[in-house]
Amino acid sequence: MKKLLTLGLITGLFANVSLSATVTNVAENTNKTENLSKEKDFGIKFDFKKRVALVTGGTSGIGLATAQLLVKSNCNVVIVGHDPKKANVADKITKEYAKNGVKCLYFKADVADPKDAKKAVEFTVQKFGSLDFLVCSAGIGGDNNTIDKETPENFNKVMNVDLNGTVWFNKYATEQMLKQGNGGAIVNVSSMFGIVAVPDNVAYSTAKGAINNLTRAGVKYADKGIRVNCVCPGVIDTPLVPNEAKDFYAGLHPIKRIGSPDETAYPIVFLLSDASSFITGAIISIDGGYIAV
Repeated sequence: MKKLLTLGLITGLFANVSLSATVTNVAENTNKTENLSKEKDFGIKFDFKKRVALVTGGTSGIGLATAQLLVKSNCNVVIVGHDPKKANVADKITKEYAKNGVKCLYFKADVADPKDAKKAVEFTVQKFGSLDFLVCSAGIGGDNNTIDKETPENFNKVMNVDLNGTVWFNKYATEQMLKQGNGGAIVNVSSMFGIVAVPDNVAYSTAKGAINNLTRAGVKYADKGIRVNCVCPGVIDTPLVPNEAKDFYAGLHPIKRIGSPDETAYPIVFLLSDASSFITGAIISIDGGYIAV
């Protein structure tokens, strides 16, 4: 079955897509992105003691769930988004989840622009005094093109947002962590299609596969206390998953359901926490068993 799948059939995979031309039924679902996600409480508690995180793609999907959990776990957070209309998401997170004086702030940026990535890191340090954690969760899907049908315009757009955006945020966050001298943790959000390629969307698969190796390259800084890991989600229940397609998506996974944003956010936050202090360079599938069969 996997060989027959295209990203056109599995648009729900793009947990934080905001610009993808391939996603259908977005208009009837986008209103949901303005609300905070419905949390699952797994009884797992983290305490980040007012440390500081930067989360790209933090206004919806996995990024939003991660930002919520971090703030709930006593962490200051800056969420990065491209739509100023969603700036109020940060205020909602602060009001709903913040205790002990922690805050969530919004920073508008084009993640594909290295200058914006640098400014986002500088903004975070200016507001909170340091940068301890980075989560790169922003991305787009692009057009469903096989390699013989690929266009420079589409390929470059996907690579700029999905790969280059991750590269530049990793670069400037790592620079800041090295400057501070007390380590840090980075989690990049890839995809199960960074491990198992999708021939019908070569740009997306290429970008996500490259993110996996970017993550592995991060072990260069392990002796400096900077850990870099990657999660590879399957189909996640976000506003971009049409309700009428959820049963089909569920059937793609051996677990026979789609995942929730929190089922990805909790592993991300674990990888940021001291509980994962011996884990770096890891590529972790969160896909209901998809790549195993």
